[in-house]
Amino acid sequence: MKKNVSAIVSGAGWIGSFADGLIRELRKRDISDEAIHSIVVEGGELPIGKIADALAEVIQRAKNIFSLTINYTRTIEDGVKAGKYDWANSDITTNHFPSKETGTKEVSIELIHFGQDKTTDEVLSELDKKGLRPATLKELLALGEKHPDLQREFLIVAFGSVWQDADDRYCAYLDGGGSERGLDLGWVDGRWDDFFRFAAVRK
Repeated sequence: MKKNVSAIVSGAGWIGSFADGLIRELRKRDISDEAIHSIVVEGGELPIGKIADALAEVIQRAKNIFSLTINYTRTIEDGVKAGKYDWANSDITTNHFPSKETGTKEVSIELIHFGQDKTTDEVLSELDKKGLRPATLKELLALGEKHPDLQREFLIVAFGSVWQDADDRYCAYLDGGGSERGLDLGWVDGRWDDFFRFAAVRK
């Protein structure tokens, strides 16, 4: 199958179709044919590297985006039960994580990975720059229910819902190890290792 796909991608017909589609989309964005042509004739070389970098980023991001139908009226307890976790922190309750979210909505959750340790404030700042907001607990629970194997690959945090106890602030994350899946709490004011992914939603 891989050989066949590679042959298709390398084929002249596929390349021509891709180029035609790209030109149509550029025109929709008010990029003139003259401007498109200029990137070829100016300097005599097409900036293939920069275009490839942009496309690679888009493709990589698409692999980390999950579209879900979320019932915001559902209680936290029902969301935890629906996730069928092997274990869950007993403090993840509606009482500790009250929500005004209601109704049902289509939401795309994006998993952001920074590749290095980050504080919560650093993560929130970077998400904001990308036009993203942190996912809420109900959104995280919907992700864990619909895509149970994700947390076996990496831990997934949602900063959009925070519980403050007598001393500290906590948020939920999808935990995993081997064949088990769990739902736990992390300390908001600590640092997050580079193997965490941060669940976010486009503003």
